[in-house]
Amino acid sequence: MTKVNALVLTGYGTNCERETAYATRLAGADRVDVCFFSDVLTQKIQLKDYNFLIFPGGFLDGDDLGAAQAAALRWRYSTTRDGEKLLDHLEKFYLSGKIILGICNGFQLLVKLGLLPGAGNKILQRQVSLTHNDSARFEDRWVHLRTNPASPCVFTAGIENIYLPVRHGEGKLVTISDELMQALLDEQLVALQYIDPRTKEPTQKYPLNPNGSPLGIAGLTDPTGRILGLMPHPEAYNHRTNHPAWTRGARSAMGTELIAGGIRYLRASGLG
Repeated sequence: MTKVNALVLTGYGTNCERETAYATRLAGADRVDVCFFSDVLTQKIQLKDYNFLIFPGGFLDGDDLGAAQAAALRWRYSTTRDGEKLLDHLEKFYLSGKIILGICNGFQLLVKLGLLPGAGNKILQRQVSLTHNDSARFEDRWVHLRTNPASPCVFTAGIENIYLPVRHGEGKLVTISDELMQALLDEQLVALQYIDPRTKEPTQKYPLNPNGSPLGIAGLTDPTGRILGLMPHPEAYNHRTNHPAWTRGARSAMGTELIAGGIRYLRASGLG
């Protein structure tokens, strides 16, 4: 059986790495390592030794210049100890068929690097961004989400609805053009949407949609389905008692099920 070796990256203000690693172990990964960005840069850690890369949530660089903007520049222009472009290592990881998960600040990093959404199969070209919430405030609440059954996303396979917490100040999706927004729909790259729990339909109503993201978009995938970026925090719902109404018997699909979807894909694909 294929072993799932997951790498959770931290440093420069990231603050959700431990719970992300814990949730990934619960979801079934065989090995989960947490390392600093500098460990990758100095080649103490090699991306090629893993098949699951996770960018957790947090406040990278204090969100200076915009959420994950400084981190995106760091990845794009840094070189390793051997003088190789770090971005080339990341691209090689992706092109080898492995999987990537970006949560909240990690999602912001993936879109600013251009790994998401990859519409038109364009790799590492920025097409969208995540900007300030319409409420002009930090949103810390639970949201109802619907997955897209037509999406190629390997993480959401088998999940219809999910209830997760959000905690962000910059979660509203913006695209470079109306045509690009249409491409997200045409190519089924919208993986998750904020919904009204009564109608199960995407909503723009606040606070059900906590940031005003168009079409209620809460998460994107790439054309291969091997990358998922989402604003909600799946790692923060890893036990039934995390649910805000658990004492009243409320239950729903846990965030660890999203992570487990990626792990099942790796095991089935044989990408060790």
